[in-house]
Amino acid sequence: MTATEFDAELDARGLFCPEPVMMLHNRINDVEPGGVLRVVATDPSTTRDIPRFCQFLGHELVSQVEQEGEFIYLIRRGG
Repeated sequence: MTATEFDAELDARGLFCPEPVMMLHNRINDVEPGGVLRVVATDPSTTRDIPRFCQFLGHELVSQVEQEGEFIYLIRRGG
C-alpha cells in the first residue's frame, strides 16, 4: 500500500495527548470496516498510543512513519 491509498484522513497536528487518540476513536467510525484512515500527528506520544489503540480495538496498523517532525499512520479499520 502506498502512502496515498486511504479512504479518510485525520489531521491531529498540534494536538497533545489524549486529544489525537480521542479524535481517532471518533473518526475511525466514519470509515467502513476494511477501509483505511490516514492520521497525521505531531505529538510523539502517538507513537505509543496509536499502536495500543489499534491492538486494543482490533484495527490493523498498516504503517507508521515519521517525516519532518510529523507522525503518519495508516490504520485499517477492523470488523
